[in-house]
Amino acid sequence: MLLTDRLKNHRILLASKSPRRRELLAGCGIAFEITEGRDAEECFPADMPLGEVAEYLSKIKSDAYADTLTEGDILITADTVVIASDEILGKPKDREDAARMLRLLSGAEHEVVTGVTLRATGKCESFSSVSKVRFRGLTEEEIYHYIDTYKPYDKAGAYGIQEWIGYVAISGIVGSFYNVMGLPVQRLWVELEKFV
Repeated sequence: MLLTDRLKNHRILLASKSPRRRELLAGCGIAFEITEGRDAEECFPADMPLGEVAEYLSKIKSDAYADTLTEGDILITADTVVIASDEILGKPKDREDAARMLRLLSGAEHEVVTGVTLRATGKCESFSSVSKVRFRGLTEEEIYHYIDTYKPYDKAGAYGIQEWIGYVAISGIVGSFYNVMGLPVQRLWVELEKFV
């Protein structure tokens, strides 16, 4: 039986403000609802390996909803981080912070890690997906054109692969393209099949 049919007896809840995650989950043909936003303090231990941070943060987000689920609910939470030069690049604070991040990515390879947590009453599973992305060298003019035109202040690493910069600057990718957008939908499909 197709996963979408198996999920008909469940209420799928996506806890995300990201329009990209909503678009990606909808593209899988999975019917879902957006949950009310709940604040969770998104911090992690200073000595945590950087590759584990996204999954850890997805669990923190999930924990904030634990008392709201009823029988048949499946909650999906996710967090995406960009790792470059042994640093996690979150959402840029301002224009200069975005430019600093894009300079770090320019002419180099970085990792994008998305952690996802699935939660139902009495059950919780998490996983991570990693993609390696290579940028060609960027000029200062290109960096500021992208920032000023696309305002990537809501994006980890100060860029969206689906925008102009993805078309003109990304020279290679190993792993899931959709993971870089914020949700590794192929892996999510497989994990949901095991979860239900």
